[in-house]
Amino acid sequence: MPTPSNSFSLGQIALPAFGPSLMFGVGEGAMLPVLALSARDLGASSAGAGLIVAMVSIGSLLSNIPAAMLATRFGERRAMVGAALFALLALAICLMARNPWMFGLGVFMVGLASAVFLLARQTFLIEAVPLHMRARAMSTLGGTMRVGMFAGPFAAAAFIQWLGLSGAYWVAIIAMMGAGAISLLVPDLETRKLTNGTPAPRPAMLGLMRTHAHSFLTLGVAAALISAIRACRQIVIPLWADHIGLDATSTALIYGLMGAVDMLLFYPAGKIMDTRGRLWVTLPSTVIMALSFLAIPLTTGFASLLTVSMVLGLGNGIGSGIIMTIGADCSPSEGRTPFLGIWRLITDTGGGSGPLVLSALTAAFSLASGVAVIGSMGFVASYMFWRWLPHRASA
Repeated sequence: MPTPSNSFSLGQIALPAFGPSLMFGVGEGAMLPVLALSARDLGASSAGAGLIVAMVSIGSLLSNIPAAMLATRFGERRAMVGAALFALLALAICLMARNPWMFGLGVFMVGLASAVFLLARQTFLIEAVPLHMRARAMSTLGGTMRVGMFAGPFAAAAFIQWLGLSGAYWVAIIAMMGAGAISLLVPDLETRKLTNGTPAPRPAMLGLMRTHAHSFLTLGVAAALISAIRACRQIVIPLWADHIGLDATSTALIYGLMGAVDMLLFYPAGKIMDTRGRLWVTLPSTVIMALSFLAIPLTTGFASLLTVSMVLGLGNGIGSGIIMTIGADCSPSEGRTPFLGIWRLITDTGGGSGPLVLSALTAAFSLASGVAVIGSMGFVASYMFWRWLPHRASA
C-alpha cells in the first residue's frame, strides 16, 4: 500500500482505481435514457415504465449492505469481476425480455451490480491513497463516473442509429466487459491487514451502527440531504422547463450544459478539500445548490433557466466526491467496508426519498413549492456540516 508521501500521484493507480468505474458509468449512461422507451415498447404503462426506470436506484439501494459483505468476504477486485459478470447477465435479460416484468428484472439486477462497483472502488482508494490526497481521489472517482454517464448517451445514440433501441444495451455490454476486464487483468493492491497471518476480524453490522451512530445521525443525514437535492435536480429542470413552455430541444440543451459544468470541476474541488479542509467545499456547494433551487421558480424563459441551471451545475460540480470523502473520513480502519455499506444505504435512501418528497409536495401544493422545500434542504445540510465537520484540513 502506498505510504503518505508527497511523491505519490493518482496516475500511479489510475487504471485499476478509475478505469472500472469509468466503464461502468458509460454502460449506465448508455442505457438509462432509453429504459422508459424500451419498457413502453414491451407494453408497460407510463407508470410502469417509470417504476422500471426507478429499479436501477432501488437495486443499488437494496444491495449496499450485501455489496459490503461480498467485498469484505472476497476482496474488492473479485467482487467487481463478479459484479461485471452479473451486470452482463442482467443486460442479456434486458435484450431478451419479451414482457415488462422480465425487463424490469434485468434493470433491477444492473442496480444491484452498481453498488458493488462504487463501494469496491471507494474502499480501494481509501486504503491505497495517502490521507493528504483522499479528497482528490474521491472527487476523481465521482468525476469519472460522471464522465462515463455523460459519454454513454452519445455512444448509445450512434449504436441506436444502427441497431435500434437494442444498440444502447450493446454499448452497455461492451462497457461492462471493459470494466470486468480491467478489474480482472490489472492487479489490485493488497490493502487488507493481517493479524498473525489471518484476516483481521470483521465487525458486525449492528455493532458498527451502535458504535458510529453519531456519525450516521449527523454527517450521514447531512450527506443524505445532499443526495436528495442531487436526485431532484435531475427531475426539476425538465419539469420546470415544461412548466414555462420550453420545447424538448431547449430542455435537453439546458440539461446538457448543466451536466458539462458539473463534470469539469471535480479535481479542483478535491484539491481544495485536501489543502483547506472539507468545509471549504461542502458549504459553498450546499448553499449554491440551495439558492439555485430557490431561484428556479423565478425563471420565466430559456435564458434565465439556463443561467440558474448552470449555477446549479457549478454548485453540484464543486461538491463532487464530498459524500464519499466524508464517509471515508468517518470510517474506521477495521470494518471499513461494512461501515461504507451502511453509509451508502443512508445516503442512497436520501437520494431515493427526495423525488418522492418533491412529488408529494407538488401534488399537494405546487411545483414551485416543492422546489423551494427541496432547496431549503441545502441550508439544513450546510448548517449540519458547519456544526459537525472539522473546520481545518486534517492533513
